Amino acid sequence: PAPPALLPYVPRVPPAALPGKLTATTFALERPCCVFDRHANASDTVWLAVAFANASAAFRNPPSRADVPPYEQLPTTHSYMTLETAAATYACSASSPAILRVGGDTVCGGQGGRDPCNGPLPSPGPYRVKFLVMGCHGPKAETRWSDPILLRRAGSPSTIDPAPVRHGSDVVVIASILASLGAVLAAAVLCAMGYGGCTGPRSEGCVCGGPGRTPPPQPH
Repeated sequence: PAPPALLPYVPRVPPAALPGKLTATTFALERPCCVFDRHANASDTVWLAVAFANASAAFRNPPSRADVPPYEQLPTTHSYMTLETAAATYACSASSPAILRVGGDTVCGGQGGRDPCNGPLPSPGPYRVKFLVMGCHGPKAETRWSDPILLRRAGSPSTIDPAPVRHGSDVVVIASILASLGAVLAAAVLCAMGYGGCTGPRSEGCVCGGPGRTPPPQPH
């Protein structure tokens, strides 16, 4: 059979800032709109080939759907194919989300390879990807490989402080100090207004009087 047509399109991660664009197990890809219109018909499908970056040169296009490398064999074959999609989904006239998520299916890994699995990626990679148009008689067209895509690394347990910072006790102490200062200021205001003022020497104690009351005279 004739080799598939090589398309100039290069898959890429969206350059714009997006939540979850790169995680420890997934990454986002721009949807390849208007790329396959002249090379695919209604019965064709488009696949995404995913390979470790250092194994992409050794990847071989499968001659038929039955030969598609499954996700479950990634640890041994270093590549797999996923995201089987009708070619019409990527047509210029199709209205579809602009982003594809690679590695977003967390439950398909136990299907035994019956269906193409889009399971979580097992390591940061890096990975390279390409799109492949498959017809009834095998591959018809393919894009170029992407640049290497490196995922985020999960946080190391050694970098996590097991003892939480105890801010709560500091807040309680500060609140207690502020409450005490408030009470002292309130007492000072009351004394100044005549409600809680103290007269006489400290050794003789405090005599408090309300407004309009005169403290009794001290004996001589």
